[in-house]
Amino acid sequence: MKQQAIFLMGPTAVGKTDLAVELAQRLPVDIISVDSAMVYRGMDIGTGKPSAEILAVAPHQLINICDPSQPYSVAQFCIDADLEMQKSWQQHKIPLLVGGTMLYFKALQFGLAKLPAAAPELRQQLLQEAQLVGWPAMHAKLATLDPVAAQRLNANDSQRVQRALEINLLMGQTLSASFAQQLEKKLNYKLHSFALVPEDRAVLHTRIEQRFMHMLDLGLIAEVEALYSRGDLTAQLPSIRSVGYRQVWSYLADQLDYAAMCAQAIAATRQLAKRQYTWLRSWPEIINIDNFNSVALDTIIQSVLDFRNDYA
Repeated sequence: MKQQAIFLMGPTAVGKTDLAVELAQRLPVDIISVDSAMVYRGMDIGTGKPSAEILAVAPHQLINICDPSQPYSVAQFCIDADLEMQKSWQQHKIPLLVGGTMLYFKALQFGLAKLPAAAPELRQQLLQEAQLVGWPAMHAKLATLDPVAAQRLNANDSQRVQRALEINLLMGQTLSASFAQQLEKKLNYKLHSFALVPEDRAVLHTRIEQRFMHMLDLGLIAEVEALYSRGDLTAQLPSIRSVGYRQVWSYLADQLDYAAMCAQAIAATRQLAKRQYTWLRSWPEIINIDNFNSVALDTIIQSVLDFRNDYA
């Protein structure tokens, strides 16, 4: 039988983990996390990481695999995910890739663009310039060099604005052009791609707010405080820049009061969901499912069973 894999994508707080766990009870699948924050140990509450009880029933691969001090790249994810998918098939199971880090999904399915390594001197120069003029001005600078990339990036997303500027200056071409030159490395799998997307955005916005407040009740501030007190982590690290963590970090650094921290974290999460929707709208051969219900479960199961029958 030809190898197959399931992609279960969707915006944050939509219920992807719940659906994946339910699928694991109905199909012979191995769950592989596609989440750039769940890879970090000690970052459990703010990432919505499955509980120990859930993991005992439905293990997830590629969570808790590195320390928050260690950057984790999309290239490393592709290597790790490919290995986990091979292991899954060796055990006669179907890889079920679940998460909301859309760049990881894209790189895994279509390959990585040939992008230059970071140049420390140029990076420092850009950081110094940003300190003088601010990141919105740096975003405006990017817009003159690469309007397409600038349109996709938030003006205050310093990390991505900085990287886009680096690529433009190092390669002499736009980030958009660089990504157009993809490596021909496509997955040799029959992919079942599903997007868990509620039609009513207002419902998702409410869930996002409720989930963040619940995270606070569960002890999110104490979790971030443990990271803050280590002394070897900074606000510039990719782990700490994760949505929710960077706002609580600023609160602990007395840069935000409690109300502003909550408001900014919820707003940032909604912006993340908006970007995830943008990715999903242009995803090829994807089946949209309105939230987690029995119809969603049956749709995915039937897709897999139909494929198995065709290739039996």
